[in-house]
Amino acid sequence: MARIIVVGAGIGGLVAAIDVAMAGHQVVVMERAPTPGGKMRQVEIDGAMIDAGPTVFTMRHVFDDLFQAAGTCLEDFIDLSPVEVLARHAWEDKGSLDLFADRERTVDAIGDFAGPASAKLYTAFCEQARATYLALDHSFMRAPRPSVLSLSARLGIGGLMALSRISPFRSLWDELGRFFPDHRLRQLFGRYSTYCGGSPFLSPGILMLIAHVELSGVFRIKGGMFQLASALQDLGTRLGVTYRFESHVRELLTEYGKASGVRLSNDQSFAADAVIVNADPAALANGAFGKSVGRDSGLKPRVPRSLSAMTFAMKVEAQGFDLDHHNVFFSSDYRAEFDEILGDGKLPSDPTVYICAPDRPVGSAFDLAGSSGTRHERLFCLVNAPANGDEKSYTHAEIERCKKQMIRRLARCGLMIDPAPDRMRHAGPNTFNQMFAHTGGALYGMAPHGWQASFRRPRAQTGIPGLYLAGGGCHPGPGVPMAALSGRLAAAALLADQPSTVRSRRTVTSGGILTPGATIRPMR
Repeated sequence: MARIIVVGAGIGGLVAAIDVAMAGHQVVVMERAPTPGGKMRQVEIDGAMIDAGPTVFTMRHVFDDLFQAAGTCLEDFIDLSPVEVLARHAWEDKGSLDLFADRERTVDAIGDFAGPASAKLYTAFCEQARATYLALDHSFMRAPRPSVLSLSARLGIGGLMALSRISPFRSLWDELGRFFPDHRLRQLFGRYSTYCGGSPFLSPGILMLIAHVELSGVFRIKGGMFQLASALQDLGTRLGVTYRFESHVRELLTEYGKASGVRLSNDQSFAADAVIVNADPAALANGAFGKSVGRDSGLKPRVPRSLSAMTFAMKVEAQGFDLDHHNVFFSSDYRAEFDEILGDGKLPSDPTVYICAPDRPVGSAFDLAGSSGTRHERLFCLVNAPANGDEKSYTHAEIERCKKQMIRRLARCGLMIDPAPDRMRHAGPNTFNQMFAHTGGALYGMAPHGWQASFRRPRAQTGIPGLYLAGGGCHPGPGVPMAALSGRLAAAALLADQPSTVRSRRTVTSGGILTPGATIRPMR
């Protein structure tokens, strides 16, 4: 058995640890924070836990495959419920529109909202989004080292013809113009670029495939998204993975040019045969784990950063607008909003606001608020922001101004809130840069701008033998399911490089752990 250390208990690291443990190796996950999840975290307000990171769960088949490979079932660990309304969208004085899990309901809703011609074009858009997803699923997202040439070879003539309907040189905004003459619909579907931390005016048109991902199923997790991280830790524990929380890895160690272990902030060192790093590649490249490792890794120290965010978690009375679980309130000038963020490096003066309302809809399977009517409920609000938290310190006045502009935008769309300071927690680029060093607070790794951006993301292998990458900052990209796929790719790359001495894969058995936990020894 090889001794493997995973640095970071984000989704990518948790998944990589499971796959490596299933192959029979000893695995220790070392995490700086006191809990697993990475960006998938919760904050406590007035006795209630609120997700303060990812809030959307899609592509559940990625996790179904993982748990089934371990001989168990995802729903044995978490309670899932599909949503009927994918998201509720609102514009100032221009109405609101729901997207539904049932595509035909969405067609009818768009017809009522923007006319029958727009409904027909939406159907065509869905077919193109589906074709794009099917063309890229195995040939790109699940491929370990995709390139333009390998993508062309794997797709074949049929796949290339499907992709040829989208110009790779056109932005998502321009592509959406082919389907949605109504500016509101163009703005709605253009928001998919922000799922990857980008601008719809700079990101490639292939991101329309997210529409197909959402139509394939969006789910709620009872207790919040953090329960997914806990489930992955639970599964890993049953497979023999050891977790060391509040263990800050200060340095990656090498011997004879190969990864050989880690050193913690308390100077304790641990030996390993290979190391998987679940962190933003920029952190590694810029010396967060040692200057020599950053230099030899082959990673670029400076890359265009994705968006950051200003977030506000709160318990508040929400009135005047019927919230659903996922809600978006759009700014009046989308282009100006991104020009301010990416061009001027400023918080937007008229921001688009995303709100997750986990206590809505009232009466749903996971409604924790109880009765309907006026009450304090949990809200998580997010405004896009520049990733400059390592260069600029946002003052209290700037944060307050952002909050007021957010509340003003919500009011213009009909939602009235007045959060009390003692029932609200905020985080911004400075906060995220402290949590995830050398990123400036970028939440999605490298910006997805330009048609070549997806091919420029770091792969699982690095320039140092025995050192591998996982997480949303590397291939195949950001988002919960993508981070999970990155973990599986990292584990596969590591296992391919390890001499195989394991006769069979570990699986979970009822009643406990199949094998003893890992016992990676400290170095003398």
